[in-house]
Amino acid sequence: MFTSINPATGESIATHDELGAAELETRVARAHEAFAAWRTTDLATRARLLEGIAERFEANKRRLAEIATREMGKTLKSAIAEVEKCAAAFRHYAQNGPAMLEDRRVTVATGTATARWLPMGPVLAVMPWNFPYWQVVRFAAPTIMAGNVGLLKHASSVQGVAAAIEEMIVSAGAPAGLFQNLAIKSDKVAGLIADDRIVAVTLTGSEGAGMKVAEAAGRALKKVVLELGGSDPFVVMPSADLDKAAATAVKARIQNTGQSCICAKRMIVHADVYDAFMRKFAAGMAAVKAGDPMDDATDMGPLSSEEQRQTVLDQLDQLRRAGATLAGGEALPGKGAYMSAGILTDVPLDDPVAQEELFGPIAMVFRATDIDEAIRIANDVPFGLGSSVWTRDAAEKARFVRDIAAGMTAINQMLASSPEAPFGGVKRSGHGRELGPYGLHEFMNLKTVVE
Repeated sequence: MFTSINPATGESIATHDELGAAELETRVARAHEAFAAWRTTDLATRARLLEGIAERFEANKRRLAEIATREMGKTLKSAIAEVEKCAAAFRHYAQNGPAMLEDRRVTVATGTATARWLPMGPVLAVMPWNFPYWQVVRFAAPTIMAGNVGLLKHASSVQGVAAAIEEMIVSAGAPAGLFQNLAIKSDKVAGLIADDRIVAVTLTGSEGAGMKVAEAAGRALKKVVLELGGSDPFVVMPSADLDKAAATAVKARIQNTGQSCICAKRMIVHADVYDAFMRKFAAGMAAVKAGDPMDDATDMGPLSSEEQRQTVLDQLDQLRRAGATLAGGEALPGKGAYMSAGILTDVPLDDPVAQEELFGPIAMVFRATDIDEAIRIANDVPFGLGSSVWTRDAAEKARFVRDIAAGMTAINQMLASSPEAPFGGVKRSGHGRELGPYGLHEFMNLKTVVE
């Protein structure tokens, strides 16, 4: 049994039955059967289904958004935007996926060799609660276009969202077994990965969860894509537009109440503009309004749970004991897992907590004397997901792109994912890519045909 708890009130809002062993087996068998038929469908058929799913998401966007807001606390306006982004992703693969799957021919000594993309089979997705629709859709849309089928193991706290995603895909006309939600707990995942009928696994989640899934996939010799945590740097150099940089830094840090893998979490500011930036940034963070996520005037809702808030508060306590200074970042009184936005300064770079991901609305700010020190601080964590750099100097841009160890770098803007561009990281932020043609190809057989 799964219980959905509204983090804004602490109240139980729904329960969901866990799949038993027999029903789980039925769903895996159904996926295996569905793949046998779906793999032979033409690309136009797949595109029509994706267009239909996009329409279902758009037609039901408020209802879908309200489920997410009640289950994990994000503001309703951001949840609506997330559902709209999902519709755009389905439509992107419907319109552009066929071209991504075109054959590639080259001349070889014996004639021609054709590289052809072919589907592989049922893919298992293990997904988190923080962007409960978007994380799933950036797996589901390319999976359907590829000719594969999907099995979803969603986070326990967002089983209402998980059921709603399956509802949207099925109601758009998907054949039985093409996409199924598996209401199971984490202890069932290794067994599924070991099942010969499942060909690959993708996970978005914590470093610990990624290790377990990668270990199970390695034992089964199966392809795995991991999108794990991040502690993204946000570097501000003297030539930056400070007003825009500071305002964007606030938005980047508090989006989804700071519970995003690509939130800017560490602000690294050149000494020449440090004081000026901090005046603007501190004022912006102090003005952030935490409150009812259903209210359009609210900047950020509660954290996803009381437990998640306590995790962040414990990290803050440890950093303060190590010498850091905290402004804001307090648990707010009353019901719900609310806390204020906060800023940490004087953080010891070598403190173990400084090397962790702060999954809440707290920014760490560091001063850098030059570009070399800025890059050194940016890379001084085990993560390498995204980054944002603010400079109008062409040589500095080139240095940051070359030398920051991350899968993504945004220049003079907030980093955000989009259906068109590859998404993923390096180091302990995982491996493999989602989105764009690269995400479509991750779980396909690139077969060479020589004639």
